[in-house]
Amino acid sequence: MNYTEEQIEEIKEDILEALETVIDPELGIDIVNLGLVYKIELNEEGHLYIEMTLTTVGCPLADVLIQGVKDAMTEVDEVKTVEVELVWSPAWTTDRMSRYARIALGVH
Repeated sequence: MNYTEEQIEEIKEDILEALETVIDPELGIDIVNLGLVYKIELNEEGHLYIEMTLTTVGCPLADVLIQGVKDAMTEVDEVKTVEVELVWSPAWTTDRMSRYARIALGVH
């Protein structure tokens, strides 16, 4: 099925909700509120491309988090395939965290 731009935007909201279930095991906060997700692109055929980073280069949980993202996308029916790319630029900083994550982690 080919999706319209409007449908894609609605599906992206579902994708974000699903990504909020992917918890960084070290910090106990989801990857969306941590600001680890940089880009979400969904095409009209249902191929999802996610560009994300980790809190540190060489994070030992990279594979766990990538698999968590892929597992979470099984909850979004419109997503047919998932590609996750780890990027290091721009580097992640605590400035990317949501207010919720800052409060939960005591970051000011």
